[in-house]
Amino acid sequence: MEAMVQEEGSSSVTSSPLQFFSLMSLSPGIGSPYPWLRELKSEERGLYLIHLLVGCANNLASGSMENADLGLSQICHLASPDGDTMQRIAAYFSEALANRMVKAWPGINKAINCTKISSIAEEIPVQRLFFELCPFLKLAYVITNQAILEAMEGEKMVHLIDLNSSEPAQWINLIQALCVRPEGPPHLRITGIHEQKEVLEQMALRLSEEAERLDIPFQFNPIVSKLENLDVESLPVKTGEALGISSVLQLHSLLASDEDINRRNSPKPTSSQRVIQTNPRTFGEFLEKDAVTGYSPSIDSASPSSPLTLTGSHKMASFLNSLWGLSPKVMVVTEQESNNNGSRLMERINEALNFYAALFDCLESTVSRSSIERQKVEKMLFGEEIKNIIACEGGERKKRHERLDKWAMRFELAGFGRLPLSYNGMLQARRLLQSYGYDGYRIKEENGCFFICWQEQPLYSVSAWRFRRFD
Repeated sequence: MEAMVQEEGSSSVTSSPLQFFSLMSLSPGIGSPYPWLRELKSEERGLYLIHLLVGCANNLASGSMENADLGLSQICHLASPDGDTMQRIAAYFSEALANRMVKAWPGINKAINCTKISSIAEEIPVQRLFFELCPFLKLAYVITNQAILEAMEGEKMVHLIDLNSSEPAQWINLIQALCVRPEGPPHLRITGIHEQKEVLEQMALRLSEEAERLDIPFQFNPIVSKLENLDVESLPVKTGEALGISSVLQLHSLLASDEDINRRNSPKPTSSQRVIQTNPRTFGEFLEKDAVTGYSPSIDSASPSSPLTLTGSHKMASFLNSLWGLSPKVMVVTEQESNNNGSRLMERINEALNFYAALFDCLESTVSRSSIERQKVEKMLFGEEIKNIIACEGGERKKRHERLDKWAMRFELAGFGRLPLSYNGMLQARRLLQSYGYDGYRIKEENGCFFICWQEQPLYSVSAWRFRRFD
């Protein structure tokens, strides 16, 4: 987690005497609660917050609710949604842990959330803010478009399927690039998939206006559907079209459907199996084994890249097989480069801390702490994702990020062959970073795939795949 904080006023987890915390009591004193907490320096506070978060999570996982509650009380004295990086992270992780605790009492949980209004329409503006404040989605779109342009060279009929059709900027840029092809623009058809009709109507309007302005033959086909309910075989794919597929941060949600199926088909656990047991570790061990070196799978779980972990992915396998059946010339997939799909709570917390610390640090380096836009992204996007990863289980847990090596195995098992991304795609991405003046971001290439990094930490992967015929 060395990327957590770099500047004055921010917290760091890379240096400070760890023995300092072993001497601190986690019990409240008499009188004013925890007065010594306010005297901590920024780095000490950041270290101690992680110490408290990990301790609270361990207590929660082992069923020690009273100690978990005590830990949350201390965290709340230090955490702040408008403080430095570590204070903000702690605020949203503690909220997620509290949500998980409340779920132990279904009646209370329902009562607390009964008036909560959740709207897809609210998510779109926040995703747009993320698009504007951070370059990750811009880079993913640029790399995706370049791969599509190269795959569709010389094609006169091009059909693109967008598995999350909510951002017109990607396809406006592609339409403009197709317009200046030496062989002239193709007839372009885009099938957009989204669960909200109004979003698709706005997409159709924006893209049709741009295509008309540039005099490009264009058609937009809206499909109102959630991804897990999509009937791929019914998509309007015509003979003679060159087909491309774009998926940006979407496929991982299908893994939730697989867990629901697996749970229904599995025997119910005994009472002793309902509580996840984890061995408490010192904060020093946490930093050495998890925060610094990354995720280590538990000895009782299959390797993240093992075929054994893919056999239960019925929904995902069926979905990918259906996409393969469409014979696409190119399928470009962007996913989070993190492993937040573990069955054990501590595995997910360690991974999420490492991943979201880098995202919070990105905003810390470029956006004012008082920015309302930043607070919206952190609360309504990052905070909700953290809550889903930590507080939810079963089909309710949609944020099941996995690393590229596991996605690659799934695609290959479904019949796709790897299509190396080109050097032109790398150049386009680097030019974008230079034009916006983004510092601290990197693009790395590995085995024909690109990783979008903050400093040296990969946060998103972009890979391209093609239809491979079985002989």
